[in-house]
Amino acid sequence: MAHFVLTRRSPLSPDACWGRVTAWRAHGDRVPFTRVTVVRGTGRRPGDVIQARTRIAGFLVDDPMEIAAFTAPAPGRDGLCRLEKLGRPVRGWAELRVRALDGPGGGSEVVWEEEIEVTILPRFLDPLVALGGRLVFGRVLGMLLGPTSRRV
Repeated sequence: MAHFVLTRRSPLSPDACWGRVTAWRAHGDRVPFTRVTVVRGTGRRPGDVIQARTRIAGFLVDDPMEIAAFTAPAPGRDGLCRLEKLGRPVRGWAELRVRALDGPGGGSEVVWEEEIEVTILPRFLDPLVALGGRLVFGRVLGMLLGPTSRRV
């Protein structure tokens, strides 16, 4: 499986960061050729399902993901959303964590960690899949958090 971790810091509060990184439709607005929708539940509870649908030319890939954990940040507690990928061509998991930063200026740190397997690709391409994930989702995270976010 391909594995990558992205970390971004933002001057936004943990609640504001959480709202942005769990705004599922906004993810689709930032991934080319992709639409993200909530297909079961509200997208805010374990057991809810969201789906990313990517369509390029005549090629269509559905990536349904079940929310396995969803805990919003609170004083003294990090926010955590774990998504389990349920599709045939795309398997694995993703975790989005949001934590408050201590010190002057405060703000938040967001960590996006993902382990992904594209079942139609040979395993020796996993490093390229991880690189693609870092590039695409790094861009998504930067756009969701705004221009004042920065890589760590």
